[in-house]
Amino acid sequence: MITNEIISKVKKLREELRYHSYLYYVLDKPEISDFEFDKMYRELVDFESKYPELITQDSPTQRVGGKATGDFKKVEFKKPMLSLSNAFNGKELIEFDRSVKETLNTDNIEYITELKIDGLSMNLIYEEGKLIRGLTRGDGKVGEDVTANVKTIKSIPLYIENAPPYIEIRGEVFMPRSSFVSLNEKRDAAGIMPFANCRNAASGSIRQLDPNVTASRNLDFFAYSVGETEGIEIKNQESLLNLLKKFHFKVNPNYKKINSIEKVIEIINEWQEKRHHLGYDTDGMVVKVNDFEQQNVLGATSKDPKWAIAYKYPPEEAETVVENIIVTMGRTGVLTPSADLKSVQIAGTVVKRATLHNMNFIEEKDIRIGDIVKIYKSGEIIPEISVVLKNKRTGKEKKFIMPSECPLCKHKIYRTEGEVAYRCINPDCGGVIRENLIHFASRDAMNIEGLGPAVIDGLLAYNLIENIADFYELRKDDIIQIERMGEKSAKNLLTSIENSKNRGLSKFLFALGIRHLGEKGSELISEKFKDIDVLMNASVDSIKSVSGIGNITAEHIYKYFKNEKNKKIIERLKNHGILMKLNERKSEGNAFKGHNVVLTGKLSNIGRREAGEIIKALGGNLQSTVTKTTTLVIVGENAGSKLEKAREKGIKIINENDFLKIINNK
Repeated sequence: MITNEIISKVKKLREELRYHSYLYYVLDKPEISDFEFDKMYRELVDFESKYPELITQDSPTQRVGGKATGDFKKVEFKKPMLSLSNAFNGKELIEFDRSVKETLNTDNIEYITELKIDGLSMNLIYEEGKLIRGLTRGDGKVGEDVTANVKTIKSIPLYIENAPPYIEIRGEVFMPRSSFVSLNEKRDAAGIMPFANCRNAASGSIRQLDPNVTASRNLDFFAYSVGETEGIEIKNQESLLNLLKKFHFKVNPNYKKINSIEKVIEIINEWQEKRHHLGYDTDGMVVKVNDFEQQNVLGATSKDPKWAIAYKYPPEEAETVVENIIVTMGRTGVLTPSADLKSVQIAGTVVKRATLHNMNFIEEKDIRIGDIVKIYKSGEIIPEISVVLKNKRTGKEKKFIMPSECPLCKHKIYRTEGEVAYRCINPDCGGVIRENLIHFASRDAMNIEGLGPAVIDGLLAYNLIENIADFYELRKDDIIQIERMGEKSAKNLLTSIENSKNRGLSKFLFALGIRHLGEKGSELISEKFKDIDVLMNASVDSIKSVSGIGNITAEHIYKYFKNEKNKKIIERLKNHGILMKLNERKSEGNAFKGHNVVLTGKLSNIGRREAGEIIKALGGNLQSTVTKTTTLVIVGENAGSKLEKAREKGIKIINENDFLKIINNK
């Protein structure tokens, strides 16, 4: 029997989960730990499982759950999604301004400038506050229904508080650069053609037939306009952006209201370089007349509005020479070709090498050693060849041939049918072993500070290590043999190795380098099995049952733990005290009592939510910004303005390692 108390409890859980999702995914200011959030989420799942009649489509539990379909339904827009006309220089912007003023018969024009996000336009339809449909732009008149995939994007609310009866929210689905790099690394390792840029990756991800795949791609969304609306009146673009914030949408903060086209051009020039330092791709600036009445007077053509224009930045390209093509090996044995280039500057950095991905890429573009090529930065990060200037060939260029045997161990190279990757499958290959050792010690894995590629190469050269278990048997006298490693460096490295023992099951699983098992998958497996011994004895079907773990990944996990050599290494690691259980830290005491604490930057060993919860459990008060009442700032990587502000105010600052020592009573 469903009581009013149960209904009320379910409603409250949904409201709290929506609120904390907004804080985490939109504002990046979490107030509770991941553990506490997950606990609330599981409680809601339990209620909905017991009382399925209480499930609603806007419930936080319904983000992933749509069924795969063979096609995407076509839906006609109530109000067309128009494209924008382009400007490529200041003269064209001045002409746009002249046309606007002439039509409106006034010089009193306010413009709003917004960064042009390089992604996929999306129309979100809300009825009575509930998200009922997500449509791609399509041809501007008819879009594709991708609702099930849109719901997986956590910065898009499934429900809007105090919403009008009907409203269409429009914006851009995009892939952050960090997600793009991670996705392409996984595709390269799996022998799948990588995406060319963030825009293509976002487009491909939103049109997946399986919403679980879309959910794994970490897409994001910026809202910037509305389509058809009912029961609401908005006067200008600035008011609209503020309204979208109130509706808990993520709005790009880099917009400005400007009263002259000359200042618009200044802003555009200012962002030409600044945009390279953002965490997402932009290819221009959108300039809009702010006042909606003026927009209506200006009207639109059949293709684009006359009240807005997109300034497109010139592509960041450079011409150079392919001096050589070499192959490097990844931790899964995949041989990846790269082009050694004649040094050239692009997007503010000197480029000497470009990725070539695989042989298919080389053959499709017909890239040869000695070719003159144009390069650009894919996703503003990875140098890539865009085109070969074949008209400049001299006849001396040489075609590249993938080696038939591994350049390191001389075993035969294999190419699995249906894959583009060439792979060395010899588990004893020195290149594979080296890459696995580097991966194990890396920041996102066991985070052994000071144990980088150069040190590992030194340890291998002196035959001090053969596998990951050997790291934990190193002595100071071993390490000081390596070039540039004195007693102090050796001592610090041994301390880092010792500290890595408590990373927990999830990080340990990721560190093992099991094929197809990434960070997220390692977290899911850890939460399910909680102990390495349970996982090692699990069946394939049991591993497959974990939501988010595919059949191929499950097979690789199962085979890894059935390998006798791997089992012996894990046993040795156990004997060295490596924590192979789910790391459920419980902190007690009052280490932060009386402190107003601010967290800033990326924390490598602990989630922001978990860190915040521990601070509160230890008597501290968590603050989102640095103020005159702040007494302590904890900094991770890439800490920005909050760190600078703390320094200016003379506030005590500690790093993540100091924080971990405090909470672990060390």
